[in-house]
Amino acid sequence: MPVKIDKEILDYKIVKAEEKNTNPSSSQPLIEDDLGSSNIIQMHERIERPEMLRGSTYKIKTPQSPHALYVTINDMILNPDTPYERCRPFEIFINSKNMDNFQWTVALTRIISSVFRKGGDITFLIEELHAVFDPRGGYFKRGGKYMPSLVAEIGSVIETHMKRIGMIVDEPLSDNAQSILREKREEFERRHSEQEASSNIDGFPAGAELCTVCSTKAMVFLDGCMTCLNCGESKCS
Repeated sequence: MPVKIDKEILDYKIVKAEEKNTNPSSSQPLIEDDLGSSNIIQMHERIERPEMLRGSTYKIKTPQSPHALYVTINDMILNPDTPYERCRPFEIFINSKNMDNFQWTVALTRIISSVFRKGGDITFLIEELHAVFDPRGGYFKRGGKYMPSLVAEIGSVIETHMKRIGMIVDEPLSDNAQSILREKREEFERRHSEQEASSNIDGFPAGAELCTVCSTKAMVFLDGCMTCLNCGESKCS
């Protein structure tokens, strides 16, 4: 049956069949999760920003600038004090004394914040940011990890934060894989003199090459092929 609209349309939303029985006046949409519960709030762009958010600030110091960057990510707690409590990033800010990058950092933070508030699987941001390369060349962080650009390191900060709040869970190497890596490292150190086998800052042998998988200087030549002592990557496997 057609319905006549007498008032100005200020906003609209597509209502699914299963949402018809929810309260339309609620400012926070009720979205069903995998358990079939209709009162679990998920991150969504219609969720209003509360007066206070919990934030974490990370420092980025690169050899390309005398001034550090400070990346602040504010989180929203969804479904507090329930079994479904979740911490999700809501917005990001980047500050620095160096004004050379001001325009693009402001644009980047606004875009990333918009993606945060969209909800869903936002971990794709990390891969996209890691794929940005600086035409002037990248740099090595303390510990030997290679960063192709400042944007890539911002992506690394976001990855660290997502791991910290539980959005990303690392799958540790199996006991068998860790045992194999220890054996290979001991074998490498036995084959080289004490001077050649001296470790770098991160504990890997000096002279190790950059691993293309984990971007760490931990790739050494063993058993006729290059093997990473950090993640286990090997051309022979």
